[in-house]
Amino acid sequence: MDSLPPIPHADPALIAQDFVPFFRVYKDGRVEKFLQAPFVPPSDSDDPQSTGGVRSKDVIISPETQVGARLYLPATVKPDEKLPVLIYIHGGAFVIGSAFSVVYHNYLTSVAAEANVVAVSIEYRLAPEHPIPACFDDSWAVTKWVASHANRQGPEPWFNNHADFSRVFLAGDSAGGNIAHYMAVKASREGLGDGVKLVGLILAHPYFGKGGREELWEYITSDFKGWDDPRLNPMASSGLLSGLLCEKILLCTSETDFIRDRSLHYSEALKKSGWRGELEVVDVEKEGHVFHILNPSGDNAGILMKRLVSFLGN
Repeated sequence: MDSLPPIPHADPALIAQDFVPFFRVYKDGRVEKFLQAPFVPPSDSDDPQSTGGVRSKDVIISPETQVGARLYLPATVKPDEKLPVLIYIHGGAFVIGSAFSVVYHNYLTSVAAEANVVAVSIEYRLAPEHPIPACFDDSWAVTKWVASHANRQGPEPWFNNHADFSRVFLAGDSAGGNIAHYMAVKASREGLGDGVKLVGLILAHPYFGKGGREELWEYITSDFKGWDDPRLNPMASSGLLSGLLCEKILLCTSETDFIRDRSLHYSEALKKSGWRGELEVVDVEKEGHVFHILNPSGDNAGILMKRLVSFLGN
C-alpha cells in the first residue's frame, strides 16, 4: 500500500469541494469517498482456528444514530476470567475508515489475541455527511456504554462476564488518536462511573493539526473554533494535559510520518504541563504514517505490537 489507487477524473465544473485523496463533494450535494477498505463480517465462532483465536461481533449502541462497535474477545478466555478493556478508535482523517473494514478487523483481532484483552472498536459517523463533533459525540457515547457494564448488569454479556474495569485503556491511530486523546480528557473531567479506572492512553501517529490539510478540519467542523480548538490542538491548553487522570501514555510515531513533529510537540507539551503519569515514546525509523496498520506483517509492525502488548499488560 505504498502508492494510492487512482482517483477517478471528474469535470471541475461539477465539483464544489475537492479533498483528494479522501473525498470529493459535487455541486448537486453528492459525496464521493476514496481509499475505502473492504468491509468484513465479524467472526463470532467458538472455533479458535476459524477466528484467529478471537471471537468478534457487532453491536448497535444508539438506534437513533446507528452508532455501533465491533467487540473482540479471546476465544480461550475462561468462564470467570477478567481481562483488560481496550477501547479503540480508527483513523481516516475523520472522513473515511471503519471499524468493520478488513484492515481494522485484522488489526484488532491481532491485538486482542496477543494482548489478551477484550476490545471495542468504535464505528463512529464520518464527515462531511456528519460534521464534527459527531465523531467525538459518538465515541463518547460508546465509551460511556462500555463503562455502564461496570456493575455487571449491562446489556452485553462479554463485558459483564469478562471485562476488568479497573484496567481500561483508550487507543487510536491518526484521527482516531486525536479522538482517543479527547475521550481521555472527557473521562478525566466527567468520570466514567464507579468501578471504572482509565489506566492508559495509546496514541499512534495522532493527528493534532498543523501538519496536513488544515482546511479540511475547518470544512468538516460545524462549530469551528479556530486552530487552537482543544479537540484539534491539545498542546494549546496545558491544563487539559496536566489534568489527564490516566497513569501512563504510549505515544507512537515514525521517522517519515508527515505529522511526526506534532507527536513530538505533544510529547514535550505533556512533559511541561505537570502531568504526573509515565510517558513512553516509540519513534520507529524508516517508516511512515500508520505503517503498522497498512503493513501489519512487517518487522517494525511486529516490534510495535510487542510494545503495545507490554503496555497493556503492565
